[in-house]
Amino acid sequence: MIEVRDVRLALDGDLKTACAKKLRVPVGDVLEAALLRRSVDARRKDDVHFTVTAAVSLRRGEEKFSPYTPWTPPRVEVLKKKPALRPVVCGAGPAGLFAALTLARAGADPILLERGSAVDERKADVEKFYQTRALDTESNIQFGEGGAGAFSDGKLNTGTHDKRGRQVLHDLVQAGAPDEILWQAKPHIGTDRLPDAVKGLREMILAHSGEVRFRTKLTDIELSGEALRAVRLAHSGAEEALEADSLILAAGHSARELFALLKERGAQLEQKAFSMGVRCEHPQEVISRAQYGAFAAHPALGAADYRLAVHLPDGRGVYTFCMCPGGYVVGAASEEGLLCVNGMSPFARDGQNANAAVLCEVRPSDFGSADPLAGVELQRTWERAAFLAGGGDYRAPAQRLGDFLAGKPSESAGSVAPTYPLGVRFGTLDGCLPEFVLAALREAFPLFDKKLRGYAMPDAVLTGVETRSSSPVRIVRGETGQSNLRGVYPCGEGAGYAGGILSAAVDGIRTRWQELWYITLPCIKPQLMFSAIMSITSSFTIGDQITMLVGFPSPNYAAHTIMHHLQDYGSTRFEMGYACAIATVLFLLMVVCNTLIQKFLRKVGN
Repeated sequence: MIEVRDVRLALDGDLKTACAKKLRVPVGDVLEAALLRRSVDARRKDDVHFTVTAAVSLRRGEEKFSPYTPWTPPRVEVLKKKPALRPVVCGAGPAGLFAALTLARAGADPILLERGSAVDERKADVEKFYQTRALDTESNIQFGEGGAGAFSDGKLNTGTHDKRGRQVLHDLVQAGAPDEILWQAKPHIGTDRLPDAVKGLREMILAHSGEVRFRTKLTDIELSGEALRAVRLAHSGAEEALEADSLILAAGHSARELFALLKERGAQLEQKAFSMGVRCEHPQEVISRAQYGAFAAHPALGAADYRLAVHLPDGRGVYTFCMCPGGYVVGAASEEGLLCVNGMSPFARDGQNANAAVLCEVRPSDFGSADPLAGVELQRTWERAAFLAGGGDYRAPAQRLGDFLAGKPSESAGSVAPTYPLGVRFGTLDGCLPEFVLAALREAFPLFDKKLRGYAMPDAVLTGVETRSSSPVRIVRGETGQSNLRGVYPCGEGAGYAGGILSAAVDGIRTRWQELWYITLPCIKPQLMFSAIMSITSSFTIGDQITMLVGFPSPNYAAHTIMHHLQDYGSTRFEMGYACAIATVLFLLMVVCNTLIQKFLRKVGN
């Protein structure tokens, strides 16, 4: 097969016909065409179409074109000897799930800890919160199997170009995600389908002898000097000390108690810029019409999305984030007396409204303190203000966009009905966010309207506040992937090294390989050395199997190895001097190869 790029495909077009036109061959010569990637080209509103990359099989002439190389999964080396202590992974979000899966496939039998519930029970916990306003601080939108991403749009697009991202997509499909994510330019799973994929990943971990513990919270870490010795866990009111020398910290950006624990135990933390703002809701029809023009209702397109950003004169950036076409605003609180929001949408993206976070950059210089956890306290301050502005019962403060820009309170909704499930309290968002954030948002909305017509519509609903787009803390790690506490490996969003499902999953895979290289493999280095030397020595002395198959000597010496050469001159022709020379060369080759292997294995763990 060949790979064909930049194929123009009409919304109702036939893929084979479009590929034939691109290749300038008869349609009958195209035997097969499969999508590899598809994106929407809506630069001209009167000519909206797809741009695709396809794998094509031709009847003849494939040698004239670039060959198609199908994706192959990376080879996972299974450990010949299991580590003395099972590695522990903390957090069952994307980073933790894929970290545990990578370890499990390598035969390391990881233990995956999650403070929240399994995804089905977690859905019930969230629904109970919406109905009763009784927040479960351990199992909610932020905490539980699947992480915060399990209650979002399930977007998988990312700025990272790590090849392991492809592995993540294939694993998700194997776990139950729709096949479309393999070829969509902006892949998404949807909140309704993501839980099944999360359960599938869990089953894959268990199938490879991993262990998953829910409602199990990491409460402390025990150190010997600056090296990990054990982790302390709490489950159903009982405490447990689990001996461990490797801990993957894959907690989410809301694991504030964990950040405080790490600070107390001497881990190196640093402040990190993050963002704060609001959720902005528009009618999905307005967004689709602005993006696709007369093609907005075409069934092949679905609900349109957008991504907007501006740099203001004072240097701050304002941008949209986690845009959810046909979606809903959700309650994302994880602490009592605090309020924050997020967005989600189902796979079909068929809701009436579109929503996105509109965020302003918040720098460490805005934190008001040099404490590494000052950003967390800043988040809490404004989440508490939003909770009180909403009435103190988890209703969210809301304001119509036109009133927000005019600086006056809103009394009720206009043509756009808010979707926040716990209800909203209309008024003003002043007092719910820092003044510099409010000023930046007021300056940005008219600029967004110039980029996307209708964006600043007066009846659009702003719901506050969105503060958890990323972590305000970074757990510093070195080249080995470890923090200054040896054996502790921070990764994912909570550690400050990723943003989004796909990048967090890739970071989790990367961290697992770092642990294999720096901890697990060094533990079995003697066994690796013995196996390598024996295998190389056996390879050079191969001969008996060939003799059994083709005889000695083989016809026309076609299967003559160096051992047959030695046997021929030493045992048949009795030219002992030449035979000794062959044996000496063979011995030197073995020594050189074994020396190279030893030199390589010495690098393991360095």
